Amino acid sequence: MKIILTCFTAIMFLLSACKVSKDIGAPTDAAPVAYRNADTTTTDTASIANIEWKHFFTDHDLQQLIDSSIANNYDMQVALKNIAAAQLVLKQSKLGYLPNVNLQANATINRPSDNSLNGISLSQFLGKSYVEDYTVSGAISWEADIWGKIKNQKEKALASFLQTGEARKVIQTNLVASVASGYYNLLMLDTQVAIAKKNLLLNDSTLGIIRLQYNAGEVTALAVQQATAQRLLAAQLIPQLEQEIAVQENALSLLAAVAPAAIKRNSGINNVQFTTRNAVGVPSALLQNRPDVKASELELAKANANTGIAKANMYPSLTITASGGLNAFKASNWFNIPASLFGAAAGSIAQPLFQRKQLKTQYELAKIDREKRVIEFRQSVLTAVGEVSDALVKVNKLEEQQSIAATRVDALQQAIGNADLLFKNGMANYLEVITAQSNVLQGELELAALKKEQLHATVELYRALGGGWK
Repeated sequence: MKIILTCFTAIMFLLSACKVSKDIGAPTDAAPVAYRNADTTTTDTASIANIEWKHFFTDHDLQQLIDSSIANNYDMQVALKNIAAAQLVLKQSKLGYLPNVNLQANATINRPSDNSLNGISLSQFLGKSYVEDYTVSGAISWEADIWGKIKNQKEKALASFLQTGEARKVIQTNLVASVASGYYNLLMLDTQVAIAKKNLLLNDSTLGIIRLQYNAGEVTALAVQQATAQRLLAAQLIPQLEQEIAVQENALSLLAAVAPAAIKRNSGINNVQFTTRNAVGVPSALLQNRPDVKASELELAKANANTGIAKANMYPSLTITASGGLNAFKASNWFNIPASLFGAAAGSIAQPLFQRKQLKTQYELAKIDREKRVIEFRQSVLTAVGEVSDALVKVNKLEEQQSIAATRVDALQQAIGNADLLFKNGMANYLEVITAQSNVLQGELELAALKKEQLHATVELYRALGGGWK
């Protein structure tokens, strides 16, 4: 008997070590060798994605705003609750190898009819018209994980738990990028308001001179009207920009889960500088840095586990059950040990034979779903690579545009100085002055907007590489 049990245990151990379905790994060729628009001559694997957001964004006010948003944002709070729920499921799945244990206590009294066969039998043999039955019992049921079904269920629960963590990281990276972009937009609007106010003072000065010339009969009313229109154009910009500032502040407040309020900021957009160079590393690093790509890889792990479970359902299952307890026909004898003790044990092997191909269909569907997850993983990697490439070209080309725009504004500022001097000396007409003022206003506004777009592109590059969740 001992030899039989030993052989049976050895067979069960060997079977449990076999995988009925081989896992499919994430494709290693999903990412290209290098990004488009990147320096392909370097082999540097350093990436700004590895920099913590507190070190990437050095503005103290922006750091506080991001920190508050991460702590209070409602999407982040929901993500943390999802993690807690998945952790409970994971803990429960780790108990899959333990047996099911139930405890039950019953007490029944049955009085059959005196004219029934049972009633007559009770009266003749027991001398009473009713029968009692008292039972307290425990039952144990355990299924051997021969084909790895329980193991796959644990792996699936683990992948689901890890996915909730990656989902939180996705939310945080997007949140950090949104807050930073909104903050830089505020700095741009502040700069544009200052530009509009400065230009308004310049228009006031020009309009005052033109009115003096009009009173002296040197210019017509048309000159006054055109100068007035130019002044009103600059004046109109101020409330428009102030409106955009209030709307942007409200949006940032909502991201931080607080009531709309003013946003603290002490820096100007021209003072913002990133202390790190825009290193992008190699595309293969996205598999570790991008939480959405990692979540897609975990989805493949879940599909592998589901395939294993579906395959295991087609094989025999070994179940061992046992029950025992106390049973008596009288309450006074209920706990009379060992007379009231009873017990039973059984082992069964069940092999599905015909279920209208349900198990086979489930297995084939699981394999198809696994193939879909491989495709989706490739797509997630390609999407990430595309986002990085887009951000790279934006950063590079916006730097060129900003340099050209800055040179243009310098030229326009010199032109407006010359036009004003010539106008005061009667060597230029009012149209030349108005045109110069209009050009410098538009040029300075565009330069501020380009600076903001360049900062946005850098933030997007940081997010696309997977930065912001560390």
